Amino acid sequence: MATAIHPPAFQSLSCLEPFSSLDPATLQRLSRGVRVCRASRGEMLMHRGARPAGMYAVVEGEVKLFLISSAGAEKIVRLAGRGESFCEENILSDTPQTLAAQATRDSVVLHLQRPALQTAMAAHPSLTQALMARLSQRMGELVEGMEQCIQRSSTQRVAHYLVQHADCSAPHAEVRLSCDKQTIASQLNLTPETFSRVLNRLTRDGIIVPRGRRSITLTDLRSLQSIAA
Repeated sequence: MATAIHPPAFQSLSCLEPFSSLDPATLQRLSRGVRVCRASRGEMLMHRGARPAGMYAVVEGEVKLFLISSAGAEKIVRLAGRGESFCEENILSDTPQTLAAQATRDSVVLHLQRPALQTAMAAHPSLTQALMARLSQRMGELVEGMEQCIQRSSTQRVAHYLVQHADCSAPHAEVRLSCDKQTIASQLNLTPETFSRVLNRLTRDGIIVPRGRRSITLTDLRSLQSIAA
């Protein structure tokens, strides 16, 4: 993984929320504590147990945050795309990370180091509030993911995923899958085989119509919403 120090960091930070609202002088100081990391697809950004001493922000590409079960199965907890961040909790503590991070495509990621972040947060309470809001959002997403696994069947999980990614204002919504089916199955805590069986069942029931590898038409959105509920 190639790394570099600003000036690229200053320009990248100025385009990312919540840092874009900072004044140029604060951005300049913050950028001195930033590494610009360029990772190829499949390259690891962080291993489980690491202590990154700061947070990460995705400028380009996508990063998956995942863990490996005792049986060796991969469970994707979250996909962080352009403009999103991860490891915010490491701003305030130095606890080992429970998740690993790997680029799913060629990516540019900023590593914002803890001392520079803490200085900026002390000077700008609004930045602290914005970063804490992101942490709160992550907690909500994590609880929702646990609820999915505990309370919903495999069919309900797939239906909920499709409804979440559909334009529900149209009777026949199109869903464009942003990643491959194996990755989606991992996010839903399903095997790829189970995910495929559910899609085939929904297709046989006339509720969805697959369109190639990455597109699905929801022909009966009301029934799908009922299944997901």
